[in-house]
Amino acid sequence: MAISNEERDFFIALGERITQLRKKNGITQTEMAEKLKVSQQTVQAWEAGRRRIKVSSLPSVAQIFTISLEELFGEAPEKIKSKRGPVPKWQQQIEEIDSLPKTKQKIISEMLGAMINNSRN
Repeated sequence: MAISNEERDFFIALGERITQLRKKNGITQTEMAEKLKVSQQTVQAWEAGRRRIKVSSLPSVAQIFTISLEELFGEAPEKIKSKRGPVPKWQQQIEEIDSLPKTKQKIISEMLGAMINNSRN
């Protein structure tokens, strides 16, 4: 069964989002394939938009990246859209940390962990 141009565009955009999320999270195609119990070639085909992702696989893909299905599809989650008031400073800092390379995120995470443990004692 052929797919429409609109469906093809959707799967290409979804593949691009998966690629971005996978790289942002420091996950290889092989690691992602192992988690989803598919081949690395399947993940590669999804990312290139050459193969459609099974609907049953979408929740697992979203779970790997700890995001909602809406976010996976490129939609902002409702709770973020309807949130009122300014974003707290700590949340702004977390978002800034999230935009850093993984190696720097790890260093900051270790520092924060040490500081939190130290403040508990």
